[in-house]
Amino acid sequence: MQVDPQARGAKAVFLAVKRNAAWLLLLFVGVLLPLLVFVQLADEVHEREKFAFDDPILLNAYGLSGPGLDQFFAVVSKLGYEGVIALDIVIVLVLLAFRRWREASFAALSFTGAALLNLGAKQLFQRERPTLWASISPEQTFSFPSAHAMGSMTLAMVLVLLAWPTRWRWLVTLVALVFVLLVGYSRIHLGVHYPSDILAGWMAAIAWVMGVYLLVFRVPLRPWAAVSAPPR
Repeated sequence: MQVDPQARGAKAVFLAVKRNAAWLLLLFVGVLLPLLVFVQLADEVHEREKFAFDDPILLNAYGLSGPGLDQFFAVVSKLGYEGVIALDIVIVLVLLAFRRWREASFAALSFTGAALLNLGAKQLFQRERPTLWASISPEQTFSFPSAHAMGSMTLAMVLVLLAWPTRWRWLVTLVALVFVLLVGYSRIHLGVHYPSDILAGWMAAIAWVMGVYLLVFRVPLRPWAAVSAPPR
């Protein structure tokens, strides 16, 4: 009995999608959706439009300010930049020391690529910093997207993806999430970023890191196994 070529083709497509369902899900959730959100934010910034949520969130943060919180978030903000850079370097060096070449390449590409993308985006959009009040930690560079938000999210994503096959996955995820939220809010509390800058930095970092991950490993959520598994 002759098989209908169209039915055979449809079956092949179905099997391919089923076999790569996890990979496709990561591509959609981890790359396309964050990228879509970033593009929407970037379009509004390019058109010099204001976001309705920016000023109210900033003013609410200012209302909670005080000497203790100001100093705390100033330290968090510093860790979210200088500390993140230091950890980025340490992670790549440790992976190289253990000869985890693919993991080291993934981390290095994620860190350097995110930094370069952030610099390029800032120059492209040239959004001015908020001026609702005089910050205790003023910045002179452009605002969109936030380098602190993008750098901390990049670090968090790299750590979570590398830790995912281990028993530490949820602890790493929780710590990374808390750190990212604290760094993002610190920039709002200090009055040097709009909330939309923070959100854009997070979305850009997620899309970039997940895109690099899928290109380097091509095996969803199992980076270590992708290297150590014996050839078939």
